[in-house]
Amino acid sequence: MTKPIRIGVIGAGGNTRAKHIPGFQAIPGVEIAAVCNRSRESGEKAAREFGIRRVATDWREVVGAPDVDAICIGTWPYLHAELGIATLRAGKHVLTEARMARDLAEAQAMLAEAEKHPQLVAQIVPAPMSLPFDATVAELLAAGTLGEVREVHATCTHGGLADAAVPFSWRQDTELSGKNTLYLGIYYEMVLRWLQREPESVVADAAVFTPQRRDEAGKLRAVGIPESVTVLGRYADGARLVLHCSGVETSAPRSELRLNGTKAGLRLDLGKGELRLQPRGGAEQRVEIAPAKRGDWRVEADFIDSIRDGRPVRLTDFATGVKYMRFTDAVWESWTHGGQRVAL
Repeated sequence: MTKPIRIGVIGAGGNTRAKHIPGFQAIPGVEIAAVCNRSRESGEKAAREFGIRRVATDWREVVGAPDVDAICIGTWPYLHAELGIATLRAGKHVLTEARMARDLAEAQAMLAEAEKHPQLVAQIVPAPMSLPFDATVAELLAAGTLGEVREVHATCTHGGLADAAVPFSWRQDTELSGKNTLYLGIYYEMVLRWLQREPESVVADAAVFTPQRRDEAGKLRAVGIPESVTVLGRYADGARLVLHCSGVETSAPRSELRLNGTKAGLRLDLGKGELRLQPRGGAEQRVEIAPAKRGDWRVEADFIDSIRDGRPVRLTDFATGVKYMRFTDAVWESWTHGGQRVAL
């Protein structure tokens, strides 16, 4: 009989309730042993919703519990490093919600701790939007269908921050989110997954258009995280990265990734869920994804498989998290220093 795996959940926010808790509870031999949220009331609400027997008021109770084998961290980024490191030191496996941490220093500390405990699984929730297409993109690149990749374009825009009356949120709070800006890290993670290499340097410009917003309590708060950011990156072979994220675009939202090669261009329209290939001089065609190659959300199942079978973490390990946090830090440094070029 398979030994049961008991999960402690710390932070029962929207994604944790929508994905992680149901995902774990659907796996035979996996139990949610305890939940801890920002308040006892919210923790009890989650416990009632999912039939979780124990509610803790302090995350240390869950990390230190002898009947907990692994921790699922669903908090905002400000606690990821502290919780992740404490979990590994307690001898427990850890799955943390993305983004990995608030900044590169915290991410590096998490990776250093994970490397001290190679027997433990240390995993980050991956950027999910490109999962159905990743295997097919990798095949096209490996086959040389695009030729030499010369440009990479990643675009994610919406108008959610265009109105100055929109309340201040945790995503605009550097104490809670750190240097994570809009969907910058998510889109860069997908690009990194495709190309398997980092740019050598970046130049970035960004803007905060509404310097202050009122929070839900009506208190005026300073907005510390950009509402629009544009990044130019340069790879070792001369290829260019153009990454643009905006929360103030009042025209139609855009969400896409493009690879421009010497032989063909590839465009992933994430809004429509379509991958399209255009040979040089030819017409753009939709790429049909074979069902066997279509990836899907397997975060919880992959985490449990790694615990049970020792499978290496693929999506996403701590080393990859450090790479995207290095990019996020470099963008922040370039922006805050007047657009200077920053080496990665």
